[in-house]
Amino acid sequence: LGAPADDATTLVKDAVALVKAEGKDKAFAAFNDSAGKFVKGDLYIFVVDNDGNTLAHGGNAKLVGKNMKELKDADGKPFIQAMIDKAKSGGGWVDYKWTNPTTKKLQEKSTYVLPLEGLNAFAGCGIYK
Repeated sequence: LGAPADDATTLVKDAVALVKAEGKDKAFAAFNDSAGKFVKGDLYIFVVDNDGNTLAHGGNAKLVGKNMKELKDADGKPFIQAMIDKAKSGGGWVDYKWTNPTTKKLQEKSTYVLPLEGLNAFAGCGIYK
């Protein structure tokens, strides 16, 4: 997937490390900071718990507190549930289709997720292919 994929995996690993080091409150505040180090161009960290609730979102602060579990992509794939399942099994990439906010076009998207130990949640970062 190239450089954006590497950037996304690095961002997620750094996010998991920050939660471990500083605790979730400080970490989530950092993730929500649109001018912070966890937002790089169109890459940002988001955190969703295993019930589908958004706990942090660097791309759209209005999504914090919203439940995303039923969200489906253009093909009807429940991709938030797929991310929850992927994180529960140790993490990795989840593919789906989503509208790119920059181009307004439906595009292939892939999100890298890792579990946040002890929080029943995961951190993720998505890239458009």
